[in-house]
Amino acid sequence: MARFSFRKQAEPEPEIEAVEVVEAPPPEARASALTGMGVEPPPAPPHPRDELLDIRLKLHSRLIDELDLSKLDKLDESEQRRQVRSLVADFARDERLALNAGELDQLGASVFDEMTGLGPIEPLLQDDTIADILINGPYKVFVERFGELELTPVRFRDNDHLLRIVNRIVAAVGRRIDESSPMVDARLADGSRVNAAINPIALDGAAVSIRKFSKKPYSLERLVGVGAMPACVAEFLAGAIRSRVSTVISGGTGSGKTTLLNALSAAIGHKERLITIEDAAELQLQQPHVVRLETRPPNIEGKGEIRQRELVKNALRMRPDRVILGEVRGEEAFDMLQAMNTGHEGSMATIHANNPREAVTRLEQRVARSSMRLPAEAVRGQIASAVGMIVQVMRLSDGKRRLISVTEITGMEGNVVQMQEIFAFHRLRTEADGAVVGEFRATGIRPKCLDEMIRRGLHFDTAYFDPHKSLV
Repeated sequence: MARFSFRKQAEPEPEIEAVEVVEAPPPEARASALTGMGVEPPPAPPHPRDELLDIRLKLHSRLIDELDLSKLDKLDESEQRRQVRSLVADFARDERLALNAGELDQLGASVFDEMTGLGPIEPLLQDDTIADILINGPYKVFVERFGELELTPVRFRDNDHLLRIVNRIVAAVGRRIDESSPMVDARLADGSRVNAAINPIALDGAAVSIRKFSKKPYSLERLVGVGAMPACVAEFLAGAIRSRVSTVISGGTGSGKTTLLNALSAAIGHKERLITIEDAAELQLQQPHVVRLETRPPNIEGKGEIRQRELVKNALRMRPDRVILGEVRGEEAFDMLQAMNTGHEGSMATIHANNPREAVTRLEQRVARSSMRLPAEAVRGQIASAVGMIVQVMRLSDGKRRLISVTEITGMEGNVVQMQEIFAFHRLRTEADGAVVGEFRATGIRPKCLDEMIRRGLHFDTAYFDPHKSLV
């Protein structure tokens, strides 16, 4: 039975007297003094963070026992937090905890996160300066902030505590993780991408990677503002997308492929019907006519799996103007090329590769995985006729993500896919603080797709393609 009612008016909360704290000598000094007197020093006291975790988890268990959760769910968040804080105050009094009002609020918020959110990492999810949260077992939580990794003071009580949070994440999107299926891709309610691995493949506790979902999607203007590319390159790319040039964005893990795909998609007209296909939905398209499709893993019996290839095939029956594939991973590459070649020009995709030539090779390899046993020459011909442009992005050694190459595919010569680079980033030097200094330059080659852009009413300054001028 809940010990407090769910009335709208807040009841007065008990005042908890502050306890005067007398500063004690450091533990090392006390231990040294005791050793000098021939007395074995007492064991070190538990770390304050361990005590806080114990208090929070004990309080969480009590809340579960005493709160009527079915009624609590019907209240708005502010009222829920007030009810939880009220019980926290009761708990602090019963346990004789000397907490002031600020500490009570902090404890109440952390317990509320434990009940309804993702426990210790909830504050990290609310921090907009953090791009990635990397959990290496229960006691090490790293974040990436401004391109650099740093260890945080956040930790879990033990691996079971961490597993409860992981299961809460995956269950929310209808997925599972256990010993028989120890890896999972999932997403949070806000769209953040999650990958988790547990025992027996993760030996030191559950390993969780969270790529946070940006509350404010990056636009091309914002990417220009942070130095990811010059304004003239952004204008050229937007024009290519408007002119329905099929584009593949290539790059390594964490290089900003999805961010750039989101930004480029803003150039697509609002009268077009778009269908997105992803393993874990994270694209943030701004158009009004978007259909989002997501793969499904097999169930516990190994049945019911829906792969990207089935989704691509189905999407082509849904009258799309463009198909946007979150990432080309396998045999769906063949169906994607077919779509680009059969009236769905302007479609887009990302692929893991270190340079444009390697991106073409990887596309070829993925087509080879399909049931269509095509000769290599035929596959390369499909790629050359389907893909118009490859945009290469990279995460540099200073942690910054930059566009480093815009390459156009111009056709076939013999058995080789012909490519020409339009813009490139040239690395000049590395400063003492590790910052990479470089410049964008045009190669001097006139893009083949420029004629189609001009026919569509888009005009570009010829200075954009001057190889002797640094682009800003």
